[in-house]
Amino acid sequence: LHAGRIYKCLFTGSVSSLLTLPLDILSTENLLADCLQGCFVVTCTLCAFISLVWLREQIVHGGAPQWLEQNQQQPLNGVGQQNEAQAVVNGGVENAVLDQPANPAAENVVVGENPDIQEEQVDEEEEDNEDEEDAVVEDAADANNGAQDDMNWNALEWDRAAEELTWERMLGLDGSLVFLEHVFWVVSLNTLFILVFAFCPYHIGHFSIVGLGFEEYVQASHFEGLITTIVGYVLLAVTLIVCHGLAALVKFQRSRRLLGVCYIVVKVSLLVVVEIGVFPLICGWWLDICSLEMFDATLKDRELSFQSAPGTTMFLHWLVGMVYVFYFASFILLLREVLRPGVLWFLRNLNDPDFNPVQEMIHLPIYRHLRRFILSVIVFGSIVLLMLWLPIRIIKYLLPNFLPYNVMLYSDAPVSELSLELLLLQVVLPALLEQGHTRQWLKGLVRAWTVTAGYLLDLHSYLLGDQEENENNANQQPNNQHARNNNAIPVVGEGLHAAHQAILQQGGPVGFQPYRRPLKFPLRIFLLIVFMCITLLIASLICLTLPVFAGRWLMSFWTGTAKIHELYTAACGLYVCWLTIRAVTVLVAWMPQGRRVIFQKVKEWSLMIMKTLIVAILLAGVVPLLLGLLFELVIVAPLRVPLDQTPLFYPWQDWALGVLHAKIIAAITLMGPQWWLKTVIEQVGKNCPRELSV
Repeated sequence: LHAGRIYKCLFTGSVSSLLTLPLDILSTENLLADCLQGCFVVTCTLCAFISLVWLREQIVHGGAPQWLEQNQQQPLNGVGQQNEAQAVVNGGVENAVLDQPANPAAENVVVGENPDIQEEQVDEEEEDNEDEEDAVVEDAADANNGAQDDMNWNALEWDRAAEELTWERMLGLDGSLVFLEHVFWVVSLNTLFILVFAFCPYHIGHFSIVGLGFEEYVQASHFEGLITTIVGYVLLAVTLIVCHGLAALVKFQRSRRLLGVCYIVVKVSLLVVVEIGVFPLICGWWLDICSLEMFDATLKDRELSFQSAPGTTMFLHWLVGMVYVFYFASFILLLREVLRPGVLWFLRNLNDPDFNPVQEMIHLPIYRHLRRFILSVIVFGSIVLLMLWLPIRIIKYLLPNFLPYNVMLYSDAPVSELSLELLLLQVVLPALLEQGHTRQWLKGLVRAWTVTAGYLLDLHSYLLGDQEENENNANQQPNNQHARNNNAIPVVGEGLHAAHQAILQQGGPVGFQPYRRPLKFPLRIFLLIVFMCITLLIASLICLTLPVFAGRWLMSFWTGTAKIHELYTAACGLYVCWLTIRAVTVLVAWMPQGRRVIFQKVKEWSLMIMKTLIVAILLAGVVPLLLGLLFELVIVAPLRVPLDQTPLFYPWQDWALGVLHAKIIAAITLMGPQWWLKTVIEQVGKNCPRELSV
C-alpha cells in the first residue's frame, strides 16, 4: 500500500501531492487498487535488486570489459612490483633470523646451562626483527598509501556478513521488534527504487522529448510512460559514458570505475529490453502485416484494433513474435543435429556451454549489438516473406476460393464454441504436443533433403562431412586438442575474464570439421540457397492448404455448409494428417516382417481399438455427460431458473462442461493421498490402451 501510494504521489506531478502524502498513505480510499499497484511495484523492486546482484556476480566472475580495466593495469603492476620488493626484504630478514642458530649442539648446551638468558636473547632478537619488518611495511605503505586507497576500492567487490533471517524474525513472531526495522527498510528501498529507476529516467526522457518537440508523437503511441522512460535510460547511458571518459582523462579512478559499472548496468538492461521485448514485437507485427490477405483484413482494421485496445494488441503481437522466435531457434537446433559442425557458423549455438549472452552484452560494444540486431531483423523478415507472404499470393492465384480463412469470433453453426474450444485444448493439442514422433519425422525429412541436395550439388562433404575422414581423424583430434591446451599460456589474475575474451575474440567457429571443397564452390552454395528457398516455399504451401482443406472436408459432414472458425478446421485436419502419417510409418516398419505378421498386428490393433472405443465412450462420453448434468441440476439450474419455470438442458454443452469437471476431479484425486480411486486412475493411465481388461 505504501509503495503504490508513494508511486502515485511521485508521478502525479504536483507539489500538493507531496505535502499531503502522509494523509494519503493513511487514507482508506481505493485500498484494493492501491494494494495491487503496490504489489506490482514491490515485485519490480525485488526483480530489479535480484537482477543487479546477479549482474554484479556476472561482472565479478566473468570480468569487466577491457575498456573499464585498461587504465588500472599500470598502477596495479607498480603496486605488485613494490609488494614483491617488500616480500624480498622480509624474506631476507626472515632468512637471516633463521640462519643465526648454525650450531645446534652449542645452542642446546646454552639452553641447558641457562635457559632464562637464552629466552631473553631470543625475545630481543624477535622484537628487533619485528621492528625491522614493521619499518619496512610502514615505509612501503606510506609510499603507496594514496595509490592503494584508490586502486583497492572496488564498487563491485563489497560484501557484508548478514544475520540469519527466518520468517519468524522477519515478521516479528519471535517477540522482537526487528520486523519494524524490516518494514522501514522495505519502504525505504521501494521509495529509493521508484526515485532512481523510474522517477529520474522518466523525467529525463520527458524533458528531452518536450525539448525536441516529439511530445505529440509519443502521446499518439498510447505508451507514453514506457517510451519516455526508455528514452530517459538511453540519454542516461550516453551521459554515463561521457562522464566516464571525462573521469578517465582527469585520472579519477573511483569515479571512472563507478560510472563505468553504472553504464554497464544501463546498457545490459536496455539490451535485454531490445532482445526480449522489441525484437519479438517487430516479428509479431511483421507476421501480421504479411498475413493480412490470408484473413481478408487491412491495415486500417489493425489500426482500429490498436486504437481500441493498445495493450492487448501489443501483447498478442509480442506473444506471436516470441512463439515464432522460439520455433525458429528450435529448428536451428534440429539442423545442428543433422548438419556438419561449422556449416551454421554464422548463427549462435544455444547449446554451446561457452555461450553466455549476458557476458556478450557486457563485453561487446554497442555497434556490434546494433549490427547483429539489424541482421536478425533482415533474416527473420525475409523468412516471413518467403514462407508466408509469397505462399499466400500463390494460393490466391491458384485457388481463388480457398482464402480467406474464416476467423470470426462466433459461428452460426449449431455447435457451441465452448465445446469446440474444449475439444481443441483438451484433446487435439495435447495429443499432438505429447508425441515425440513429429520431431523425429522432421529430422528425418531434413536429413533426406540434405543428402539429396548434397549429392545433386556435390556438397555432401560440406553439408554432412566425410565419415571416413572423421574416423581417420578421430584419434588425432585429442592429440591436437592436447597440443593446443599445452600451447595456451594462461595469464595470472585474469581467470574467467580471459576465457570469455578468448571466446568472444576467437577467429574460427566452435566444433569446426574440415570438408572437401568442390569446384565452383560459390556457385554451388548459391544453388543450394535457391533450392532451400524453393523447398521452404513448397513446404509452406502444403502446411497452409492441406490441413485446412482436410479439416473443412471432415467438418462439413458434421456442420454442413455452416462456416466454422479455421482454428478448429486446421486442428482437425492436422490431427488427421498426423494419424495418417503415423499409420503409414507403422505399416512401413511392419513391411519387412511379412504379410502374416502384418495381419497378426492388424488383428491385435483392431481388437485394441475396439476396446479403446468402448472405454472411451464410457469414460469420455457417459461419465462427463452425467457429471455435466449433475452440475447443471445441482448448481446452475437452481441459481439461474426461477421455481415457476422449467429449465432447458443442452446435452452437448453439459458434456463439454463435464469433460472439464472430470479432468479437474482427476487432477485433484491424483494430487491427494493414496486411495482406491487414485489407484484406479493411475492404472488406467499406465495400462491404457494395451492392457485393458474389457
